[in-house]
Amino acid sequence: MKHSWIGGRWHKVQRQAVPVINPATEEVIDSIPHGNAQDAALAVRAARQAFLKWRWVPGAEKATMLHAIVDKLRAAKGKLARIMTLEGGKPYCENRDEVDWSASCFAYYAEIGRHSRGTSIPPSFEHQVNFTIKEPYGVVVAITPWNYPILLLAWKVAPALAAGNTVIIKPSSETPLATLELAEIFSGLPPGVVNIVTGSGEEMGAALIQHPQTDLIALTGSTETGKRVIRMCADQVKKTHLELGGNDPFIVCSDADLEIASRAACWAAYLNAGQVCTGAKRFYVFDDILDEFTKRVVKFTKSLKIGNGLDPETDIGPMIHKGQRDDVHQRVMEAKDAGAKILCGGQKPPKLKKGFFYEPTVVTKVKQEMRLVKTETFGPVLPIIRVRGIDEAIELANDSQYGLGANIYTNNMEWAMKAMERVTAGTFWINDPLSDNDAGPFGGMRQTGHARELGEEGLDEFRETKHVHLDYKQEIKPYWYPYSKYNKLSS
Repeated sequence: MKHSWIGGRWHKVQRQAVPVINPATEEVIDSIPHGNAQDAALAVRAARQAFLKWRWVPGAEKATMLHAIVDKLRAAKGKLARIMTLEGGKPYCENRDEVDWSASCFAYYAEIGRHSRGTSIPPSFEHQVNFTIKEPYGVVVAITPWNYPILLLAWKVAPALAAGNTVIIKPSSETPLATLELAEIFSGLPPGVVNIVTGSGEEMGAALIQHPQTDLIALTGSTETGKRVIRMCADQVKKTHLELGGNDPFIVCSDADLEIASRAACWAAYLNAGQVCTGAKRFYVFDDILDEFTKRVVKFTKSLKIGNGLDPETDIGPMIHKGQRDDVHQRVMEAKDAGAKILCGGQKPPKLKKGFFYEPTVVTKVKQEMRLVKTETFGPVLPIIRVRGIDEAIELANDSQYGLGANIYTNNMEWAMKAMERVTAGTFWINDPLSDNDAGPFGGMRQTGHARELGEEGLDEFRETKHVHLDYKQEIKPYWYPYSKYNKLSS
């Protein structure tokens, strides 16, 4: 059992052990300590002390240290990917890619973190200079999810460090092991700049959020969790950085190449067993190609191999835990009872006796008001809804409380641009679902949250702006007191 990493060393926690379970085998692979408010306070103290010096480290020096993290991440790729597969279930190749993407994120922010510190502003009067400087907030709490534990950590920690903040990471209790493994990778930073603590959201998470010496709370999680975080931060008017739920639409137009669009649809729906915030959850398909598209999707879905993520032949691994699988199955059964038709899947694979597996599932005759479509279904389900054309597809795509991402397959420029302009989403993918770009901002609208990660926008999320007004000539201003003189001048 690894303990918390605080102030550059392991901090032994003599408390209840929390088991970490392999979702493919249901076996306990390790355990973590159940940290509490006392452990949170130690981490905050270490991060606050480190911030006093870290904020002043020159940009070039910080960049060198962040590039060293990049090198260590790449060197540890195989080890980290294996741990992530064991604790989270994703196929090994997906976790290997995740480590690469995480390293790329640190490399990106190593460079743009020293690119600028503010802007020059034209002054209002002569012999004056105006400019802004961007300053770090202080101690950032990064609460990371279980589905992409390293990547979504990198999206927060890399810009936070580049901006001059120190960080306390609280990983999900389902997938904490790879994050704890990062202690060695962060060991080249000054002690306390990065700290890692474990524990439940109700105890450890709440203690970090409500601590008066934490300055910014960065969370990727459900919308309901985000609302609780906002309420906890309200009394201190504490800055929040929230990436919350998504329920992304996927529009397939009549001119789409159906071989490509059907393969893309399956990948967007089933990636990481459908446990992706930007995964496509609602498929709006033009009427005149619906039958052929559906036939291709079903055929390709049946060809995919379900199994342990360490098997190189596996396409789809297990879901994270039994409760998650049961929730998805219940939604599918509710839709079936309401008139939907299951064309394939809809059950646990009969041959797999152990593990939280769920067959990739294609559902047709789906209605917009079904819970399967109306709220975020976090599992390998591909619900298909018939639409008459682009206007109906846009209308239904916007019928959601979320606004994270949206997809369209078409070569019709008018349809593509009309949907791009009218669908409410933070990212709009045309003919290439779920692709990210370190330089392109990622985030949502509506109840998906109000933050942006990646890009220069992602750096600014962890910096606040100070305006500096300088007059290099000391003089009495004509609009000062007494107003009797000022009024004569302006009359």
